[in-house]
Amino acid sequence: MLGRLARWLRVLGADAAYDATSPDASLVRRAREESRVLLTRDRTLVKELRPPRVVLVTSDEPLAQLRQVVAEARLAPPRELFTRCLVCNEPLRDVDPFDAAELVPERARGLPGPVRRCLRCERVYWPGSHARRMRAALERALPGWLDSA
Repeated sequence: MLGRLARWLRVLGADAAYDATSPDASLVRRAREESRVLLTRDRTLVKELRPPRVVLVTSDEPLAQLRQVVAEARLAPPRELFTRCLVCNEPLRDVDPFDAAELVPERARGLPGPVRRCLRCERVYWPGSHARRMRAALERALPGWLDSA
């Protein structure tokens, strides 16, 4: 339900756990045990299970969802984007520049900025055109917010 929102939160460096298969009671229990804010679109879950910290997400559109979460959870702008794996949520590790050359496409080898890797799923991230487009989308969705870090 909120998988794309979880990915956008991870772009911002937020620890955004996501499990589309867990029953509602398990999600609420996990949020409580790990001191997480539960993000949901499920009004019934909120009404019946009453999670202690919850944001009832109202939009269907991921960047509008992100705007709402940033506002309601009072998230501070990150110092840096792309510090977590967008897929599995693990913190990324910088790759030595010498080793990075073998991991990225040839056209991306001269780009400024770090190359990072997820130690869990081994995905590689670099500051290419996809990252620039995502940053531009964030700047449109949250005008001036990234600059206030």
